[in-house]
Amino acid sequence: MPARLFMSSGDMNADRRFDYARDLQVQGDLVAAADLFEQATDLAPGFATAWFVLGEVREQLGDTAAAIAAFRRAQASDPGDRNGAGLRLMRLGADDLSAMPATYVTALFDQYAPKFDAALVDTLGYRGPAVLLGAVHAACAATDRAMLFPRAIDLGCGTGLAAGAFAACTGAVIGIDLSPRMIERAHATGLYAELEVAEIVEGLCRRSDSSVELVIAADVLIYLHDLAPVLREATRVLVPDGLLAFTAETHDGDGVALGAGLRYAQSEDHLRGLIAAAGLALIHLEHVSSRTERGVAAPGLVAVAIKLRL
Repeated sequence: MPARLFMSSGDMNADRRFDYARDLQVQGDLVAAADLFEQATDLAPGFATAWFVLGEVREQLGDTAAAIAAFRRAQASDPGDRNGAGLRLMRLGADDLSAMPATYVTALFDQYAPKFDAALVDTLGYRGPAVLLGAVHAACAATDRAMLFPRAIDLGCGTGLAAGAFAACTGAVIGIDLSPRMIERAHATGLYAELEVAEIVEGLCRRSDSSVELVIAADVLIYLHDLAPVLREATRVLVPDGLLAFTAETHDGDGVALGAGLRYAQSEDHLRGLIAAAGLALIHLEHVSSRTERGVAAPGLVAVAIKLRL
């Protein structure tokens, strides 16, 4: 995915130095690149993108303290933190783990939307929807239920890849996504009865109790730090015996971690506890990767849980 969103400084000379510095960074001349990025920020102290990339270069040079200082300036220069400087600060241990800014997620996926399907499938070997479908099929077989869901919600629907995978077994599907440009592409598929631009918990909150038989989330929970609210709301909108199916990234430690790809990973024990606390019973859990990261399979899992009858 794109590492940053370019936002002009408004100063032609600062922007020009930024462009030269990016060329040097790509060529591997990090010291010279850092010097030019610093010149750009001297000319335009509020140049958020230059501060952000300067933080990247300083981190590559091994100067963690200077990288932290640059990322803090990037964050302060753009209150929406559309480049994700706050996430870099978390990765460097300068700040505690917290939620991703909605503005960052929207900017990330809006700029990624035109090439999303090809880049995700061809470059990252993405197979989240197929993994999710297989897990739901296994869960239905294990519980002797029909693989048929008249009403479903697709959380973080993106361009519609998951809805396409589930098209043969779903009726009316509601898609919820934070990115307007993703929603535009999902609309073009004709797979959805309804589409909404919203953060997924907010979107779920607007849905009626016990209104759907299936909620799916293919590679969206990796952008949430705290899964308790979305699990709670998914449980509420599910009918009794309805299913929640999702993919997640995982790790061998405890609780939640922020990976090198700037996505949240949940330990298996932590996820099991959250699922139970939401009033769901886990009926299928499998460790399986749905994507690669720099050519290596990202540790992941797929889970299917059922809403308990009271």
